[in-house]
Amino acid sequence: MIQLNNITRVFNQDQVNEVLALKEINLTIKRGEFVSLIGSNGSGKTTLMNVISGAVLPSTGKVYLHGEDATRLPEHKRSKWIARVFQNPLGGTAPDLSVLDNFRLAALRTSKKQLKIGITGAFKEKVRARIAELGLGLEDKVKQPMGTLSGGQRQALTLLMSTMDHTDILLLDEPTAALDPRSAEVVLQTAQRIITTYNLTTVFITHNLQNALNYGNRLIQMKNGTIVRDLDAEAKEKLKLQEVYEWFG
Repeated sequence: MIQLNNITRVFNQDQVNEVLALKEINLTIKRGEFVSLIGSNGSGKTTLMNVISGAVLPSTGKVYLHGEDATRLPEHKRSKWIARVFQNPLGGTAPDLSVLDNFRLAALRTSKKQLKIGITGAFKEKVRARIAELGLGLEDKVKQPMGTLSGGQRQALTLLMSTMDHTDILLLDEPTAALDPRSAEVVLQTAQRIITTYNLTTVFITHNLQNALNYGNRLIQMKNGTIVRDLDAEAKEKLKLQEVYEWFG
């Protein structure tokens, strides 16, 4: 599903503040794999995710998505494959619009359908049904302004909005970093349910090492722009939290 061949990314090349963010990364992520990606600040995690999403183009190397060469495709042209959720629950929604209107905007961004999308009864019922799956009672608040909801509720809804239409790849960029522990757990459980239901290929950046162990069937650690550890499900299952902490010693 995702294949990176000899990916290098240099920022500010040939300048005094040049930064080598990624160094000849070779990585294949198969369909349905759920990769937890960890590493210290500056290790290259976000740059790697940006290269996958198209927010950043590689300096050298090739990016393949769904078997197609996507190396030079900008971010908006990769949206047919990719949904992305960021860490700030305030950033992915319009606070003054209703929950339903936010879902309509999300549908318009990811669809070539006419502007009438989102105003039909069928669309409204589809949104209500998907929201009801969260088990948070938010299906009864679809006319409520998004800004009146908690950060955890908004982030859970952002997850639903990003995957309402067909997608193959879900990028979770520290989606719980701004949330309290209870809300974070709701969001991660929601993500796990969506990933499992739709067999999404997922990359999950987190600084919470316990979450890195609890979620996903593969664990990758980055350091200084390189992949230093890549553990499959069996090896990850045997890991203890203390061992992972020692990696950062």
